Amino acid sequence: MMLNRSRLLIVALGCGLILTPASRFFAQKPDNSPAQAQPANGQNQEVDPLKRERSDKEKFAAQKAVRQELKGAYKTWLDQDVTYIISDEERKAFRTLSNDEERDAFIENFWLRRNPNPDSPENEFREEHYRRIAYANEHYPAGKPGWKTDRGRIYISWGPADSIESHPSGGSYQRPIEEGGGSTSTFPFETWHYRYLEGVGENIDLEFVDTCQCGDYHFTIDRSEKDALLHVPGAGATQYEEMGKGTKADRFKGGMESLGTGPGSQGQESKQFDRIELAAKIFAPPPVKFKDLENFISEHKLLSGPVFPFDVRTDFVKVTESTVLVPVTLQMKNRDITFVTKDGVARGVVNILGKVTTLTHKTVQTFEDTVEVEQPAELLEKSLDRQSVYWKALPLLPGLYRLDVAVKDVNNPDHMGYYGRSLEVPTYHDEKLATSSLILADVMNKVSSREIGSGNFVIGNTFIRPRVSSPTPANPNPPVKFNRTQHLNFWMQVYNLQIDEATKSNQATVTYQIIKTTAASAATPAAETVILEKQMDPKDLGTHSDQLTVEKTLPIAGLEPGKYKVTIKINDGISKQEIAQSAPFVVE
Repeated sequence: MMLNRSRLLIVALGCGLILTPASRFFAQKPDNSPAQAQPANGQNQEVDPLKRERSDKEKFAAQKAVRQELKGAYKTWLDQDVTYIISDEERKAFRTLSNDEERDAFIENFWLRRNPNPDSPENEFREEHYRRIAYANEHYPAGKPGWKTDRGRIYISWGPADSIESHPSGGSYQRPIEEGGGSTSTFPFETWHYRYLEGVGENIDLEFVDTCQCGDYHFTIDRSEKDALLHVPGAGATQYEEMGKGTKADRFKGGMESLGTGPGSQGQESKQFDRIELAAKIFAPPPVKFKDLENFISEHKLLSGPVFPFDVRTDFVKVTESTVLVPVTLQMKNRDITFVTKDGVARGVVNILGKVTTLTHKTVQTFEDTVEVEQPAELLEKSLDRQSVYWKALPLLPGLYRLDVAVKDVNNPDHMGYYGRSLEVPTYHDEKLATSSLILADVMNKVSSREIGSGNFVIGNTFIRPRVSSPTPANPNPPVKFNRTQHLNFWMQVYNLQIDEATKSNQATVTYQIIKTTAASAATPAAETVILEKQMDPKDLGTHSDQLTVEKTLPIAGLEPGKYKVTIKINDGISKQEIAQSAPFVVE
């Protein structure tokens, strides 16, 4: 990657070299003026005090003065904003900088080194980092800002846990049998479970205990710390201790944890080292994800193993005059995913990496996710004929792009798939009647107020899961398929309706049709028959807005198997503009 920047600070951390802008472009020029010339008589010239080598004491004093200069926004940035993600070498280098110009250049390059899309005008890493700080401050304060707490630190470094077991009041707790069994009373505690953390491992459990009962949950690798009766004589005995197979004093004979003994507890001591190693890893900065898929997309490698097929659908929804939301929907057959069965559960895991680039190969959006498909092992065979769907909404400016998507079957690393197509994001001109994509969906419903505008498959206040077709070389744009037991859901938005100044309302009429299509044959030409036509009530659409959302759910049990299409027509009574959208579907 080449960075075309006029002011650039390069930090060579490996050798401790700092090359400032001035030293990059200007060399020391000898001064031959008479005042600096060597004396003719060869006598020693008096040493310039600015050029003589400083003593260790003087160097220490200068470094201390520099550290004292670090204040205000720079001190906040170093000691608060990035304190969990900056390396020791970077911290040391930043503290040796002598002026604000160098510090600004350092901060700029600090974020550039961590940007997953170096060519993007937005730094997704930095934006997500500050969002996590704000979330931690809101949800994990404990007499101090949330970012300073252990829960806040873990959240900022690794994001939200996949699941949280919370015991905010502590109370009765049943020990696992390998810890001796029996019940005890606990301090408030939480266990955060991560299914997978890159560079750390799988099925990671992190425990936080509030021993002061003041809301300050601290991270612990000692599972016995949550036991409120651990140090209370005669209380909180394990089941094995009550059976005379040990005493409470045995718990304190060494080791990091003071757990009771029971079946399978012999390996607890060796696992203590694993917990120490986990703590070291969990407080280290997370590594970059999916480097193999990134190289696969960037280098356009040929598939060396079996192809992992999947289908992609893109839609367009206007957000503002200059921004379009582009939902990208991926669909893959469960039969193409490799499942691994463990503990009665069949689990398939797929890594997904997508990239949107301009015609000049500048990256403007990326997304990467791990998708898991789980089924009870006994139901796996029945689920193989089903399909799994993934959804990601990307905000883009109008224009022509390229969309690349790569997927990897984690349980079968050679099983990869690739999709690459042009992507033309439309421009929604003012004064011109326009619509979003017409989306046919198998599921559509309203969401709660807390979910509006966020979450998978959510557009505005509607959850809508698009049906995705499976193109073939013979038919690159096939219709989507519905079963007669399903409902047909369709969704579309209308933009730029004119408003009557007197009534402050639009005069739009919206009509939808279900049309049966019959293919041409040698005997009969192609035909279309309208089997349902209905005009929608303006009151249901919003008469006082220049934008309408058309959404409808229809049962299709009465439709015969065959080919159909939905057509929505809009007539603007004020501007006299008309527009229509159609989408084909098949009833099986």
